[in-house]
Parts: sequence; structure tokens; C-alpha cells
Amino acid sequence: MVIGLVTLIVVVIIGILLVIGTGIGIYNSIISFRNRVDNSWHQIDILLRKRYDLIPNLVETVRGYTTHEKKTLENIVAARSMGIDAGNINEQAKAENILTDTLKSLFAVMERYPTLKADMHFSKLMEQLNGIEANIAYARQFYNDIVMKFNTRIQIFPGNMFAKLFNFTSKYYFEIEKEEVKEQIKVEF
Repeated sequence: MVIGLVTLIVVVIIGILLVIGTGIGIYNSIISFRNRVDNSWHQIDILLRKRYDLIPNLVETVRGYTTHEKKTLENIVAARSMGIDAGNINEQAKAENILTDTLKSLFAVMERYPTLKADMHFSKLMEQLNGIEANIAYARQFYNDIVMKFNTRIQIFPGNMFAKLFNFTSKYYFEIEKEEVKEQIKVEF
């Protein structure tokens, strides 16, 4: 009788430890995914800041060649400011969509000025911009992949129980709103 009671107590203790250990593992994996989402967003933010830093040089170079494209240049500067001032991922995505649109109009302006296309300083700036754009596209993809993993983790059982218990909420994807913005920016020299 005593041996049976001791065995029962040991089994219950082992069961409790397994449940606690599993809970700790699930909680830690959710925290790990959340931190990866935050880190990947910070990587996008770094690339966006590089692009924002490049845009004034690009605008000044274009301004030197064009005199009646003031509206295009003003739109680019305004879109850049909107991106810098964005407070969350949704505002940032909206600002990036607008900036991408305005950069397309800059490329259209560039096509009308062959001497601008031939300028070495402008060419280097465009090369840098193309590199940054490629890195941003990759970083967005990575961010959205890790957001998907995080969201899946907090939506499936038993992660969803921990998500509710500890107030974990789904993260937003970095999405492009308009179909025409989804097209890759083409830069030709």
C-alpha cells in the first residue's frame, strides 16, 4: 500500500514537471519568435534609413539637371519624411508604398534627361539605391516569414493557450497595398 502511494506520488510529480517543462518550452519559443520578428523589423528599419539618407543626394542631383520637375521632387521629399516619421509597421508600409510610387516618377523623369542618366554621381547613387532596394525586398521577405512563424505559433494548440494567457497578439505583415506598387522598380541607364 505504501509503495503504491509513493509510486502514485512520483508519477504525479513527474507529470507535473513534464507539464511545467512543456509550458516553459512553449513560452520560450513564443518569446524567441517575437524577438526574431522585432529583430527582423529593425533590420528593415536600418535599410529604410539608408534609403532615406540616399534620397536627398538623389533629389539634389536630379534638381541640378531638371528645372521644371519640382512637383516630383517635392513628392519624393514628402514621402521620405512620411517614412521617417512613421510610428508603427502599418504606417511604415503605407509610407513605403508612397515612396516607391514617387521613386517610379523620378525614374520616369530620368528617362527624359539623357545627360542626367550619363552623370557618374547620379549613376553611383542609382546603383546604391538598387542595392538597397534589393536588400529591402529580401528583408521584407524574411520579416514576413518570421511573422508567419510567430503568428502560427500563437494560433495553434497549445501555443494559443499561452498566447491568451500572456497577451501575445499577432504581428502584422509588411504588405504592399497597390498592385502597381508590387511591380519591381526598373532602373535603366
